[in-house]
Amino acid sequence: MLFGGTFVAAKTGLAHIPPLFFVAVRFDIGAVVLAAFAVTHLSRAELRPRTMGDVAGILATGVLVIGLTNALLFVGQQYVTSGVAAVIFSLNPILTPVFAGLLLADSRLSGRAVVGMGLGLLGVVLVADPSPSALLGGGLGVPLLFAAAVTSAFGAVAIRRADATLSSTARTVWGVPLAAVLSHALSVGAGESVASLSVPPVALGALLYVGVFSGAVAYLAYFALIDETDATRANLLFYFVPIVSAVGGWALLGETLSMLSVGGFGVIVVGFVLASGLSVDPSRVRQWVVPARFLEDNPTR
Repeated sequence: MLFGGTFVAAKTGLAHIPPLFFVAVRFDIGAVVLAAFAVTHLSRAELRPRTMGDVAGILATGVLVIGLTNALLFVGQQYVTSGVAAVIFSLNPILTPVFAGLLLADSRLSGRAVVGMGLGLLGVVLVADPSPSALLGGGLGVPLLFAAAVTSAFGAVAIRRADATLSSTARTVWGVPLAAVLSHALSVGAGESVASLSVPPVALGALLYVGVFSGAVAYLAYFALIDETDATRANLLFYFVPIVSAVGGWALLGETLSMLSVGGFGVIVVGFVLASGLSVDPSRVRQWVVPARFLEDNPTR
């Protein structure tokens, strides 16, 4: 949910702030939040890198998954619609098992998972509903967004490959400020002018959201998820990002939400269940959908 809100906040903030500088300040804010968290919750021993795997894990986290991915994503969003951006970046869960198969010996996909990933991508297309001309005529936007999906997928697998001894929390505490430094360097290198920048309250609110909630809190949860499961399963969450983005755009920005998009939500959920390997008990689904009191009053139904 927090990552999905990024697209809504980015659409608001990028109207007033250059993309790379937006990313850099986002991670400046996130770095401050994580530093405060580390001071109160982590010891020096827990933060100290001890092995080359720890260093590799920090670099994969900060440079690849956070820094380069977001730089490419935010720059690419300037050239295409949010629907096209959602579809291209949602190739991430499909690319992840490709890298996992190359770099991790114990990574295999079942036929059920392959079908689920295909359904997930189909659901994203239905939700985003981009026109073919927008997909094919996005100029630099499409290759930049595809590069972001590749970088994110490769970085997530590289984190597992590093086999670090540091916790995911410690790696995130190191990785976010590293991403901030990289983004500032890219902003300066790209010649973005910020000397006379005026940031209205709505853009400031967008910055605070992507800095605190989707820049610090969401990454803490995401990298913990990679350690808890694996990169392929963790990146399935990106199928749900367009759902949150679409609903958020409808609720906050007045964007339309078609029945086709709503149908796409259901396709994504089915794809996720298949790809994640979760089993679904029909009796439990009935309990979720049908109120318990109704079942008690109407036992034959």
